[in-house]
Amino acid sequence: MIERNGPMEILLVEDNPGDVRLTKEALKEGKVYSNLHAVKDGVEAMEFLRRAGRFRGVPRPDIILLDLNLPRKDGREVLQEIKSDHDLKRIPVVVLTTSKAEEDVLRTYNLHANCYVTKPVDLEKFMVVVKTIDSFWLTVVTLPPTRDA
Repeated sequence: MIERNGPMEILLVEDNPGDVRLTKEALKEGKVYSNLHAVKDGVEAMEFLRRAGRFRGVPRPDIILLDLNLPRKDGREVLQEIKSDHDLKRIPVVVLTTSKAEEDVLRTYNLHANCYVTKPVDLEKFMVVVKTIDSFWLTVVTLPPTRDA
């Protein structure tokens, strides 16, 4: 287990302000000390991950929660860029989307998503899903170090 000195850093890539708010709320109720960074589209996600422009100096995320249907650069493109980038490919990416399409599930796993979660429409179920992601990925799983060893 890798010892952490600070909070888990989570990057949420989500264009729906309501889902961002609910995710923040669910994580706040969770057991893990974490910082949630939210960006609203795929272009901002890649700028954040590359620490470019207004994202200079941001922490590298320990995990990415990625919506598929995003403006400017779609989540599938973001996933492909992340997983083909030597410096980013080990960051776990949890696809969190409304799509239940088998084609999306297959395509994202082919692009090396670490897991695929369909967002429930129901508010309480959505909160449970986010808390479950928080619990599993941030307390059960051993994540790779944020820097190359």
